[in-house]
Amino acid sequence: MIEFENISFFYDTTPEEKSLRDFSLTVSDGECLLIAGPSGCGKSTLLRLLNGLIPEFYKGEVNGCIKIDGIDIGGCRIEDQAGKIGTVFQNPRSQFFNVDTTSELAFGPENLGISEDEILRRIAETVKNFRMWMLMERSIFELSGGEKQKIACASVDVLAPGIILLDEPSANLDYEATENLRELIFTWKNEGKSILIAEHRISYIWDLVDRVIMLEDGVLKKELSKDEMADFSEEDAVRYGLRSLQRVSPTNIVRGNMENAVQVVKYIYLKNFHYSYNKRHELYYIPEMKIQKGKITAIVGANGAGKTTFLESVCGIRKNDGIMLLDGVSYTYKKRIGKIFMVMQDVNHQLFAESVLDEVMISQPEENEEEAKEILAEVGLTSLSDRHPMSLSGGQKQRIALACAIASELPILLLDEPTSGLDYVQMHTVADILNSLKEEGRTIITVTHDSEFIDICCDEVIHM
Repeated sequence: MIEFENISFFYDTTPEEKSLRDFSLTVSDGECLLIAGPSGCGKSTLLRLLNGLIPEFYKGEVNGCIKIDGIDIGGCRIEDQAGKIGTVFQNPRSQFFNVDTTSELAFGPENLGISEDEILRRIAETVKNFRMWMLMERSIFELSGGEKQKIACASVDVLAPGIILLDEPSANLDYEATENLRELIFTWKNEGKSILIAEHRISYIWDLVDRVIMLEDGVLKKELSKDEMADFSEEDAVRYGLRSLQRVSPTNIVRGNMENAVQVVKYIYLKNFHYSYNKRHELYYIPEMKIQKGKITAIVGANGAGKTTFLESVCGIRKNDGIMLLDGVSYTYKKRIGKIFMVMQDVNHQLFAESVLDEVMISQPEENEEEAKEILAEVGLTSLSDRHPMSLSGGQKQRIALACAIASELPILLLDEPTSGLDYVQMHTVADILNSLKEEGRTIITVTHDSEFIDICCDEVIHM
């Protein structure tokens, strides 16, 4: 049993803002709990308090008590919890310690002093249950975001913890991978594990969870029992800023293909466009493609199909083979950088400044503080303008990167999973912003698994 008793917490970086306020909750053994709420409401903070990262890694002031099976964990060392609590972070890259996948699965049990034979047995069982034979003995650096997420989940599974914490686990997963994650959660639940899931995309687990709690500004605002969940409607979900309860497969989101663009005069033209790792493994090959300028085009496909690498090639940060024409003019990978801005899937790679406002200003052709503040207002980050970018939640960082893209004034914007970690309201905000940029004549290409986002925002869909 997990007991939160009058927990309040604020980070040292923001002592004026409490991330959790007088939070009390009991989680029964074997219960599957969904923690919902807008970005920055305290979901990740709650999980960090439970796994010991607060205050060991994330410094701040904790008031109240957290007990596991009647024992106050405030006096426990973080290593004492390692075999009892497993965590999959919002950004799985942040929890890897090895360069290959098999070593990563073995790393946790090795640190717990488990015998080699038992480690090998656990790895074999996890690989079988996860159906991930093709991911073994692979370089972690060559995996897609979804494949990295699967390795992170498997690394937790081999530890056999009684409590599993998942922080936005579906944020970067395609439909099939999300269904696999659902099966995994179902398996963990049947094994009697206690599961706490902080999540915006709730449709794939709505019928699996036993209870839902909703946070707002660090306060427990609403709690739904299993019976109350049955009466929870789409309108209720919108009211509380939650994503759709309906599960949508990729076949339901396609409204056209790029053959419609053949007669369009202004387009991005790609021919024999391809990329290979070490000249051996061809990640993607595009014989011919035309993408309309002044439109929003979604790139969809399975995890590992090469979508992120494709965007990196288009914008010029990854050298590839093939031809790229803009309005009939050939652009080498070096020339593309001056025309195209890319918002990465892991935005931590492109945040450099000491404050959110400075981050936006360094992206401008000429620094203009007033215009930068207007852009921050547009993406809903005015109140955070003086904060350090790395102190914010994943969803808030995502919006900083979008603000930088707007500020760049470049004509072509590439977005890699721009709505990962965003709640319903913020997802609509991003969609509205992109539609406004489209009206200004900018071309937007986005890799996404978010069917709700595609439905309200994208003009064309390309499958890779």
